[in-house]
Amino acid sequence: MKTLLQLTLALVVCIGLAVPASATDYVGSEKCFSCHADQFNLWQASGHPWKLRKVEKARYAKLPLPPGYSWDDVSYVIGGANKKARFIDNEGYIVTTAKDGSEAKTQYNLQDGSWSFYHKGEKKPYKCGPCHMTAYSAEGHQDGMEGMIGTWAEDGIGCEECHGAGGDHIKKPGKKTILVDRTAEACGKCHQRGGMDPLPPASDGFIKHHEQINELKAGVHKNLSCTECHNPHDRAINAKNNCAECHSEVAAGYTKNIHGKQGTRCVECHMPKASKSAISVASYIGDVRTHIFKINTDPKADMFKTIEENGKKSTFAKNFVTLDYACLSCHASRDRDWAAKGAKGFHK
Repeated sequence: MKTLLQLTLALVVCIGLAVPASATDYVGSEKCFSCHADQFNLWQASGHPWKLRKVEKARYAKLPLPPGYSWDDVSYVIGGANKKARFIDNEGYIVTTAKDGSEAKTQYNLQDGSWSFYHKGEKKPYKCGPCHMTAYSAEGHQDGMEGMIGTWAEDGIGCEECHGAGGDHIKKPGKKTILVDRTAEACGKCHQRGGMDPLPPASDGFIKHHEQINELKAGVHKNLSCTECHNPHDRAINAKNNCAECHSEVAAGYTKNIHGKQGTRCVECHMPKASKSAISVASYIGDVRTHIFKINTDPKADMFKTIEENGKKSTFAKNFVTLDYACLSCHASRDRDWAAKGAKGFHK
């Protein structure tokens, strides 16, 4: 028996497996506030804690509901803090029709108050727990609801999803009892689509959402970690560093450019909203900034490519942004040829 135990422990060490924390080791994000109030307040204002909310909390957001539904028919709300809201019924299934089963748009888009179809008419179980929850387990059904796939310790992305279970840290505060991982792969566990390959999936003229790691790995800044630009506790739009931190010479010259004088930021061209989570505002304007950065100034360049495998076609973004997204999102009355003339040597 002793030999078997030693062998088991040796295998754990050799292949680098971590023993998963039990649900009782998780204490909840509220416990972190007493010592980490600044980080907690930033986190609360971000989108992470609001990925999924019980109806008791979500109803105070005063969101409109799909046709025929009342708050008594809803158990959870997915999102609803930034771009879009989807609704889960009392059996744990995502709402995809009107209450009477008829065709209806059931995704509410916060930016413009519009509604979109979401898996129209399907019986859609909630399978998003691995990236929407804290301490997710694929076993069981949360709250005993058939449509809820898996269970978890805390709704939304809490402190312990990134820092590990907090039970030991509360008993003995210190760096040795908390996980701090600043690599891009730590964020990439969720901010990716279909794995971390540098092939960002796309459809309908936009990169699909939540795939920043795919974009980063495809682009010129593939060796950067997310935390070099972002405070992981804060909202993504509040980047802690700007481009000038590394590109000082380019930034200095840019202040003399007409765009620089008008206050146009680097991200407007190098990180255009070429990705879409909820809605697209115009032909080349989605609602999420891309993390590819490189601009291809060839007016004939195509930003997307289609790959056929086993009879199935899939579209992916290439490792650059084209002029229609970088330039024509603002200069809508112009064309690529016009943009190419000004784009070549733009920073020189």
